[in-house]
Amino acid sequence: MALRTVGRRRSRGGLLPERDLSIFDPMVLGINEFGAAVRVLLIYRNILIGGEPGGGKSSLLNLIVAYAAVCLDCTLVLLDGKQVELGQWEACAQAFVGPDIDGALQVLQRLQIVMDNRYRWLRWHLRRKIKPGDSFRPIVLAIDEIAYYSATVLDKAKREMFSALLRDLVARGRAIGIIVAAATQRPSSDIIPTSLRDLFAWRASFRTTNDSSSDIVLGHGWANQGWTANAISPTNQGAALLIAEGGVPGLIKVAWLDDGECAAIAAYAAELRGLLEEAGPRPKLTVVAA
Repeated sequence: MALRTVGRRRSRGGLLPERDLSIFDPMVLGINEFGAAVRVLLIYRNILIGGEPGGGKSSLLNLIVAYAAVCLDCTLVLLDGKQVELGQWEACAQAFVGPDIDGALQVLQRLQIVMDNRYRWLRWHLRRKIKPGDSFRPIVLAIDEIAYYSATVLDKAKREMFSALLRDLVARGRAIGIIVAAATQRPSSDIIPTSLRDLFAWRASFRTTNDSSSDIVLGHGWANQGWTANAISPTNQGAALLIAEGGVPGLIKVAWLDDGECAAIAAYAAELRGLLEEAGPRPKLTVVAA
């Protein structure tokens, strides 16, 4: 499925979209079995992506990051255990961490502080969640290869701290605009505990090697009802089962961006974000957003 180029208009210093994209609007992930566009709303939600290597999970994660990058009303924070899956978007991100558990922990701890500060702000203003036009922007936290941080690092205490911090952000961050999009190529219970998986409103499972791995992503019992990512053909890359909170899995074909397209969108988004910074400073992760 190809993506069409967004219409643009000329502006001082560069190009801007005809209509600003917003993280508060639904984004297109791909098409369903009938060829209709599949749209998901990420704000106030999170998405978990799993599957075997080569199934297409990184394509979906890059698609989400690409959309977030050109939404000027959100901030990008990227954790990438392999460095290269999300590396093209580094210039668009406020923070980028590679295979560095200490750096990842520092970023998650800062996000936790931001989360608490934002909830304090909402309490002061007698509100329960953020909305468009607030003085702070939603934050998209994209993590590729959770397993590196939660299972591969030798220091057990740091692995457990990473999992605890991530669970807290997924559990409490929705209302204040922290959107977690996390992917792993080896879905197992030690990497994605049930208590963490069930907090993700959206879950996408690309092909898995067995029914158990499919259920780890989608939820227990779906394989027995005939919904298993193990049934997806190895040659059908980009196909996944997508389930929404309280819903039923559905087969989708995820839109695909090649390296050249990702690089072009990333450069365009970095230019747009540069123009945005010229218009005025924005709060950093370590600043109380008010």
